[in-house]
Amino acid sequence: MRAGAEYFVDPSLPAQRRYEALRAYFVEEASAAEAAERFGYSTSTLHQLAAELRAGRSEFFRSSKPGPKGPRKAGRIRDKVIALRAQDRSVVEIAAALHAAGSPVSAQTVWAILHAEGFERLGRRGSGGPAPRLEPIKARRLRAWPAGTDWACDHAGLYLLVPAMVDLGLDALVGAAHYPATKVLSSFHSLASLLLLKCSRRGRAANAFPLGADPGLGIALGLSALPKATHLTSYSYRVRRASNVSLLEGLARRCQALGLYSGEAGFNLDFHAIRHHGAEVPLEKHYVPTRSQPTRSVLTFFAQDHASTEMVYANADLTKAEQAGEVLAFAEYWQRVAGTDPGLLCFDSQLTTHAMLEELCARSITFSTLRQRGKKVLETLNALPSSAWTTHTIKRSGRYRRPQIHEQVVHLKGVEHPLRQIAVRNIGHEEPTLLITNDLAATPGKDLFARYAERMIIENELDADISGFHLNALSSGLPLNVDLDTTLTVLAGNCYRLLARKLPRYELATPDRIWRHFLDNTGTVTVADDHVRVDLALRTYTPVLIDAGFPELDIAVPWWQGRRLRFGFPPR
Repeated sequence: MRAGAEYFVDPSLPAQRRYEALRAYFVEEASAAEAAERFGYSTSTLHQLAAELRAGRSEFFRSSKPGPKGPRKAGRIRDKVIALRAQDRSVVEIAAALHAAGSPVSAQTVWAILHAEGFERLGRRGSGGPAPRLEPIKARRLRAWPAGTDWACDHAGLYLLVPAMVDLGLDALVGAAHYPATKVLSSFHSLASLLLLKCSRRGRAANAFPLGADPGLGIALGLSALPKATHLTSYSYRVRRASNVSLLEGLARRCQALGLYSGEAGFNLDFHAIRHHGAEVPLEKHYVPTRSQPTRSVLTFFAQDHASTEMVYANADLTKAEQAGEVLAFAEYWQRVAGTDPGLLCFDSQLTTHAMLEELCARSITFSTLRQRGKKVLETLNALPSSAWTTHTIKRSGRYRRPQIHEQVVHLKGVEHPLRQIAVRNIGHEEPTLLITNDLAATPGKDLFARYAERMIIENELDADISGFHLNALSSGLPLNVDLDTTLTVLAGNCYRLLARKLPRYELATPDRIWRHFLDNTGTVTVADDHVRVDLALRTYTPVLIDAGFPELDIAVPWWQGRRLRFGFPPR
C-alpha cells in the first residue's frame, strides 16, 4: 500500500468509519462479521447500517451551497433604494420599481437597507399623493391656553388616570422631592411625562415617539406635546436616589391618607434581578430565576403592603455588599413615613443575614422568615414522636389545609436573641418547612404559618408589575436610570389602583386588565376656556366607566391653573 493508505484502512471520523465498513460489505463482498470486526462494530450494528443505507436514510457526502460565486451587487442596489426613497416612495413601491428594472428584491430587504441607513418609516398616506411631511411639535409649556381647539387623540384613555394624579397631588409630590428641571420643562413636566410613558406600558423611553406625536395628549400635563425619547432618557440620568426616596415617602403618606394602604398588617419583602442583555457592563452578577443562574443584572428591592397588596417601596441602587441591609433601610424608611416601626416583615431566607436578624431583634421589629434545613435539624425533627406534632386547620383555599406543627425556641449563630422555630409538615413537601420568627408568644404558630404562606402574593403582584409595566425591559445598564424606573413602577401601580377602586368589580384587577379594558382607547380632546372635555370612543367596557360616574366627573386640575376635566361618552 502507498503512504497515506491508513486514512482509508483505519478511519478516525465516525462517518468515514461507517462508510468504509459499508463499502467493504457491499463492494469488497466481505461478510458482515468480517467487516464488523475490521471496523469495530458488532454484526447486528453492521446489518442495521446496511438496512439504513438501502432505505436511503444514510448520507455521507453533501454538495456545496448553491448560489452565485461572484461579488454581490449590494452597493448598487442600496444606491437605487436610497434614490427612490428620496422620491417619497414606500418600501413596496421601491421593491416593485427595482423588480421592473431587473433587480428583484423583496420589500423586507428594502426596509432593511433603509433602516441601516437611518431612514424612518413613512407616515400614513391619504387617498393619494406623496407621504405627508409634518414638522415635529416641540415639547414646551403652553404659553397661552389653546381654548377653542380640539384634537383626535390616539391615547385619550390615559386621561382616566388624571383624577388619580390629582388625588395624589402629583405636582406637589414632585416639587417637594426636588427633582431637576430644565430651562424649558419643569421637574413636574419631565417626571409626569415619564409617568405617562410608564402608564402607557411602553417598556423603554425609546418607545415614547407615539405619545409625543399625539397632539391631544400634551394638554394633559399643560404642554404643547410630550417630550421625545432624547429628553426623557437624558433627564432620567440626572435623577438622584434622594429625590426618588423623597417622592416615595410623600407618596406613601398620601396613599395612607387616601386609605389605599396603612401598613398595619405588615409587609412582604423581595428582591428581583433585572437581567442586562447588552454588551459587557459594570454590573454585578445576581441570580436570575428565568435563567436559573447568576448573570449580570440590576438587583431591585420591593416592599408590598400585605393587606392591600400594593407596592409601597422600591430601590434599584443596590450592590451585593448592601443588599443584606436593605431590610433595615426599609424599616427606617417606614419609620420616617409613618412615625412607627413597620409591622410584621415577611421575607425568604436569602433576603438578609443572621447579623441583620439580630439588628431587627434589637430594634423590636417583628419578622418571619424561613430557616435552611440542616441535616442535624432534620434528624432531630424526624426523631420526634407523633405526639410532639399538633394538627391544625388553616382557613385557606386549596389543598394542605391541615398542617402538623411543632414549635420550639432555638438559638442561631450570630443571633443573640432567642428565636421561635415553627416546623411545619403535611403541606406537600418531603421535609418539614422551618419558619423562624422573633414573635415568641404573641401570635399562634398556625397563624404565623398562614401569614407566611400568603407571602406568595408578592410574587404574583411582582409578576403583574413585571408584565403590566414592563419592568424587565431594562432601559439602561446603569442603576441610576433603573432606580427611577422602579420608582415610577410603584407610582404607576398606585395610580392604576386608585382608578380601579372607582370601577365596580375591578378593585383587584391587574394592570394589564385595566389597560386592555379602559386605558387603551382613543377619543377626542376639546379645549374650552375653563375646562377640557375628553370624549372617549365607545368600547365594550364603556358602561363600567359610565356606572362609575365618570360622565358626571368635574375635577379641578392644579397644573391647568384650576381648569376642570370632564369626560364624555357616546349615548348607550
